[in-house]
Parts: sequence; C-alpha cells; structure tokens
Amino acid sequence: MFIALFLKLRRGGVPVSLTELIALLDCVKAGLANESLTGFYDIARVCLVKDERHYDRFDRIFGEHFAGIESAFGNLMDTLPADWLAHEAERLFSREELESLQRFSSLDELLDTLRQRLEEQSERHEGGSKWVGTGGTSPFGAAGTHPEGVRIGQQQGRNRSAVKVWDRREFRNLDDTVELGTRNIKMALRRLRQFARNGAPDEFDLNGTVQATAEQAGLLDVKMVPARRNAIKVILCLDIGGSMDPHIAHCETLFSAARAEFKHLEHVYFHNCPYERMWRDNRRRDHQTVNTLELIRTYGRDYKLIFVGDASMSPYEITAPGGSVEHWNEESGEVWMQRLLNHFSHAVWLNPEPEPYWQSVQSTRHIYQQMQGRMFALTPRGIESAMASLLKRTAPPSVLV
Repeated sequence: MFIALFLKLRRGGVPVSLTELIALLDCVKAGLANESLTGFYDIARVCLVKDERHYDRFDRIFGEHFAGIESAFGNLMDTLPADWLAHEAERLFSREELESLQRFSSLDELLDTLRQRLEEQSERHEGGSKWVGTGGTSPFGAAGTHPEGVRIGQQQGRNRSAVKVWDRREFRNLDDTVELGTRNIKMALRRLRQFARNGAPDEFDLNGTVQATAEQAGLLDVKMVPARRNAIKVILCLDIGGSMDPHIAHCETLFSAARAEFKHLEHVYFHNCPYERMWRDNRRRDHQTVNTLELIRTYGRDYKLIFVGDASMSPYEITAPGGSVEHWNEESGEVWMQRLLNHFSHAVWLNPEPEPYWQSVQSTRHIYQQMQGRMFALTPRGIESAMASLLKRTAPPSVLV
C-alpha cells in the first residue's frame, strides 16, 4: 500500500525520494499516525512533501489512493435517514408553477420552518411541496426546485437557488504550478508594476561605474546597486467551491501567473462572500482560519486587494446576519466587505462569469455596486483593465464600519 502511494506520487509530479518513504515508515512503526487515516495523512504530508506548492497534488493523489477506506470527517447527515434523500426521477416545472411557490419573508422564517418540519416529519417524502424530501417543490431537501430553499444531502447545486446548504463540502487548494496555456494573463498582470531598488546592492551599475571612473581620472571605481524589482504588494482573495467549481481551471491559471509576477503576494480563500474569517488551506479551513480583522491590521493600506469570484449567491448571504450557507455570521457580508474596502482602498473584483450575465443576478449587482463598478471579467483584457484601475483609483471612504 505504501509503495503504491509512493509510486503514484512520483508519477503525479510530487518529488519524493526513498529516504522520505523510509522516514514515513519509521513514523508509522512508532505509532505517530494514531491508527487513523487522518493521522496517517498528516504524518505522510510532513514526511513526503518538501514544498507547499505540491500540497494540492499530494491531496488529490492521496484521496484517490485511499478512496472508500475511511472518511476523514464525520457525516453531518446522520440525523436524517439516507433513503429520505434518494430521488428516483427529476421533475420539470412550468414557469407558472415556479412563480406560485411559497417565498419566505426572512431567513429566520425559513430556518424556523425547517426546524418545525424536522420535528413533525416521521417518514420519507418524494415529489411534495412541504416536507423534507426529493424531487418536488418543497423548500427543504434534494433534487427539487424552489427559489429560496435549504439544500440537504445533494453533492452539488443544480439551480443555484439554495440560500442554505446542510452538508459538509470539501474544497481543495488551487494549484499555483499549473502550466499556462498562453502568456496573455501574465502580460495583463504586468500592467500592475511599480519598480523600486531596495535590499542589498548586488547588481552591477554600469552607468554609475562609468561616471565614478571618469571622476577618478580613469581609476576604476565599481558601483553596485540593489536589484530593480516590482514593489507592488497584493492580497488575492479567492472564492472557492459551489458555483465556482466550473471556473477552477481559470482561477488556477490566474493564481499561477500571480505567483510568478508578484514578489509580495498573499492569498486567502472565502466562500461566496467574505465574513469574519477566511482561510489559507481548504483542507483545514474549519480549524486554521484567518481572522478578517487581523488581516486588516496586519497588512498596510499599500496592499492592492483583488477578489476573484462569480458573486453568485443568495442575496441573504450579503445583506443578512446568518445568511452564510457555511456558518452563522453575526454580521452581514456587506459589512465585512466594506471594512475591507475602507482599509484596502485600491481593490477590484474579477468575475469569471460572462459580463452580460452580471446584471441578471441580484447578488452580482449588489457586489458590483459595493465595488463602485470596479468589477472586471476574468479575461486577459478584463485583468488588464483591473490592473490599470488598481494603479489609479482610490475608493472614497464609507461610513459603514
């Protein structure tokens, strides 16, 4: 089993050696893996991965190799029988039927109704409009249709209309070593450049040497200067999971290009809308988070803030406390967005969805307005425009704190 994993890692581009494999076997023999798959994963990554750039490749190969052996997380759906969420056929609804569906006046009303249904329900339902079930117009369940429901036990969204998701979804980190198909994105990012000479004087200064030698009447006087580097500082905030899954390839291309172009680059992940915490590692996002206020305090106003996301979500996720599909947020997403924009006044939003669709999605319109129009398409031309905007525009401060 260990040899097969070692060979798969080698074939998958993770540079592991026999010395590291032997170190892993010694750790397992000493009982450091705690006799669990999660413990073995932790110790295997420590022993076999020397560079954090290879974490994503390691995670994917490790997951494929040990698929089905053991789940690394508990199942959140133990409170519902599995057969309640098994659907047999997908039903299609007319526009009139969809427009007649019940809508809730607030997020609290929706969640209170769900609690009441769970207390009253005692059997499986299929194709209905009230109970937790499948294939119908109920606001609770899977494989159905409702304009603002709670999706339960469904691996991925279908209509992108759920305002809450009762499930544990695992996201993976973006791979910053992905090969670019073209140089266009790198060239677009290079619009965001401000060169400065700082650090140790380790570069030969030809003009300075000629001038100093002439002043010394021909006596050679060699001059050195610090290297000329891009002094721009960037924080990349990447929306991950859900409706962003179809855009992973584009985001990885951008991430890889940004790694190559910016010496001072920080990145964090969020889901749909920034809240009080974000994270740097999607496999540990429940345990190793980045406090948003700490992010603001740590990085100065000279950092450029770049959001990457489709801005497609329930409006509650932006405007309402508790609107997040992931957790209960005490303050709304727009409050946290504004805090970030107040501090990082040079900010843009890159959207992978086609620009003609932006105005047809309520949440995208809201984010577009909060960004004061500084939303650009995730295309070479859009990135070029965004970089030019970061160099010249400063958002006026807001009273929202």
